[in-house]
Amino acid sequence: MADQLDFAVILIYLLAVLAFGYSFYRKNKTAGSFTRGDGQFPAWALGMSVFATYVSSISFLALPGNAFAGDWSSFVFSLSIPLAAVIAVRFFVPFYRKINRESAYTFLEERFGRWARTYAAFCYLLTQLARMGAILYLLSLPVHSLTGWSVSAIIVITGLMVMVYASIGGIKAVVYTDAIQGFILISGALLCFVLLLSQIEGGLSGFLSMGLDSGKMSLGQFQFSFSDSSFWLILLYGFFINLQNFGADQSYIQRYIGAKTDEGARRSVWMGALLYIPVSLLFFMIGTALWIYYRQNSGLLPPDLQADQILPFYIVNELPSGIKGLLIAAILSAGMSTVSTSVNSSATVLLEDFYKRSRKVSDQNALRFLRLTSGIMALLSIVVGLMFMGVNSALDIWWALASIFSGGILGLILLGQFSGKTTNKAAQLAVAGGLIFILYSSLNSLFPDLKVTFGLHPNFVIIISTLLILGIGLLLSKTNPKR
Repeated sequence: MADQLDFAVILIYLLAVLAFGYSFYRKNKTAGSFTRGDGQFPAWALGMSVFATYVSSISFLALPGNAFAGDWSSFVFSLSIPLAAVIAVRFFVPFYRKINRESAYTFLEERFGRWARTYAAFCYLLTQLARMGAILYLLSLPVHSLTGWSVSAIIVITGLMVMVYASIGGIKAVVYTDAIQGFILISGALLCFVLLLSQIEGGLSGFLSMGLDSGKMSLGQFQFSFSDSSFWLILLYGFFINLQNFGADQSYIQRYIGAKTDEGARRSVWMGALLYIPVSLLFFMIGTALWIYYRQNSGLLPPDLQADQILPFYIVNELPSGIKGLLIAAILSAGMSTVSTSVNSSATVLLEDFYKRSRKVSDQNALRFLRLTSGIMALLSIVVGLMFMGVNSALDIWWALASIFSGGILGLILLGQFSGKTTNKAAQLAVAGGLIFILYSSLNSLFPDLKVTFGLHPNFVIIISTLLILGIGLLLSKTNPKR
């Protein structure tokens, strides 16, 4: 359990976040300041914010857990990010900065009609609620192990903390707090790895020799498979997921238009993308180091401990006071940075894609609406987080819900941006076809007893649904050209 010094470190961190967020209260005098920082963010701050959005508490626990239980095959996902970033800086960044709209989905109404904008915005909000709830729940588990606080209390306290600084400080508080939290989680991960190396027999050389000899650093099989997680499947899956992040996720697009210059926006994408690769590798190295440490000290590890709980178990049992509190703060940083980003982007979507479409809104009323909906989204994320309590696998539920809610958005966005001949009717039929495939495929994840499957790996759902929507839209446009 954490002692008084650890609690002091955690309390100082939480109070500092609140104070920092409040410092931006009077700087948000307009709705544009709240949602895009008046377009005055430096590239380094946006890059750190993109990076912090990537790294959630799920990454902090799941990546070391994957390496501990298996190998480094999941690291291939990180290797796909630069491939998606190339397309982002070449097409997505200039496109969204050129149209210069607060919402990523405004152009869909101009391109295909009101239904397209409503569909994308509504699915985005559902995705963010599921994401925020899953992150709050999953970060509560290790913090519970480390502090003894109840899971529900941790979910509520963390959610309320995010609600306060996100609704008061707007995107300025979110971006700059993301940057600070990014430094905290990198520092915490580095410190954890260094301490592990000091406890492993042979230090760094022992870590490398034992990790390589045991195959724990393998990137997986290179023979392509439609049913197994091969190197190429994970690379392809990662490419599509990251393409969706860069091209269809409101939180990323707000950062594009929040940059001072086009070049600054491009640099922020590259900084966030390239920084995530070594940091995610560090998480995998921690997982392998944990496997080596407990192999050398086999009597210390309970046999029934799940892989995702290995790092929290190590922190609470093997690290000294103070450092333990710092790593708890790092885990909280990873989760809070992602949730705060989702809160701000969701409030922006609610304002731009729903509230302002049916009425004229003054800037001050828009600012009040943003503050109110930021608070509401944070409170709803707490409710969803509490609903995750008791489920068999929160990650499996989150992945299934994410596939259902967001699986069709990328295909529609790509149709709107790159296919000038696609008609409104063709787009509707394309999205309908994609959603039928997504719903059918996702039934197996949500209800395994139904045995509904195409014999494909679940990661193929987002890939095929995107290509299906694109293919149907292009085919129908070709057979029924726009007149």
